Amino acid sequence: MRYRWWVGPGLAAAALVLAACGSNSGSANAGSSHPAAAATNQADAGVGSVAIKTMSTSKGTVLTNADGLTLYWFADDTATQSMCTGSCVDYWPPVIATAATLAGTLPHGFGTIKRANGQTQLTYDGHPLYTYSGDTAPGQINGNGLNASGGLWWAITPTGVELAAATTSSGSGSSGSSGSGSGGW
Repeated sequence: MRYRWWVGPGLAAAALVLAACGSNSGSANAGSSHPAAAATNQADAGVGSVAIKTMSTSKGTVLTNADGLTLYWFADDTATQSMCTGSCVDYWPPVIATAATLAGTLPHGFGTIKRANGQTQLTYDGHPLYTYSGDTAPGQINGNGLNASGGLWWAITPTGVELAAATTSSGSGSSGSSGSGSGGW
């Protein structure tokens, strides 16, 4: 990781900016993507009422919510649109941003999109974020590498690249995405 030297200070700054946000619902602002995310193991960053932190798993470090549940991205999404709708959200609940989250400046790498139902979904490195209903305890990555709900799902890492596919997942191979942090597929 060539950006490792600024990982700790970057997440600390992100946590300060995000901690200033509150917890109401509201409208979206455009987000930005970045070349590398700033995060360290177990560091917290509150995104309004959505606290984001990092956690080590059996396959590597991932972003999680405040409860330690792994955050995922869907290979079929774009940087501006979620393709997970209908029954998909029962299995892959989107991480919903709040008005207070959006009232301040989101840290570099975090952004939002407007979902088809009008909700504002949090994004990271150009990827709309989700949790997985199959993860029932902190640090689980049961959804990583799954081919479900019409496409591949990956745990989001602090750098935005896909986590190596879990050996027990039903999906195999790559989604064709480099996960390079450009926000494009």
